[in-house]
Amino acid sequence: MKDQNSRRKFIKKTAVGMAATGLMAAGCSTSEPGIGTRFIHHVFFWLKEPVTTEAREKFEKALKELVTIETIIDYHLGIPAGTSREVIDASYTYSLLTTYKNKADQDIYQTHPKHLKFIEDCQDLWERVVVYDSVSI
Repeated sequence: MKDQNSRRKFIKKTAVGMAATGLMAAGCSTSEPGIGTRFIHHVFFWLKEPVTTEAREKFEKALKELVTIETIIDYHLGIPAGTSREVIDASYTYSLLTTYKNKADQDIYQTHPKHLKFIEDCQDLWERVVVYDSVSI
């Protein structure tokens, strides 16, 4: 009987802890309306060497203007995290992750004047760009 009580307490504590940190299976579902239709656009930029402070400032300012396009519902601007494992590619200089309600909104972004201006103003700064687009399964 003591084992069952200890086990129940453990299960209850674990469930409470998982719920508090958002790790319950229900919290990981995609049941939120519209989440299954989200369109993710992830772009990696390799700036030309040497990457100067001036180039970084210009590029970061342009990125911050780019993410003001109204069809973007969420975004992340980043640099390599400094992690080191065999599967990690940290060779890029900047990362841009944008989220849209659907592909149609991302299509609007692609031809938006701010996006075209970003390309025009910054294409001389990068030597390589890789894009990964995805939708929920």
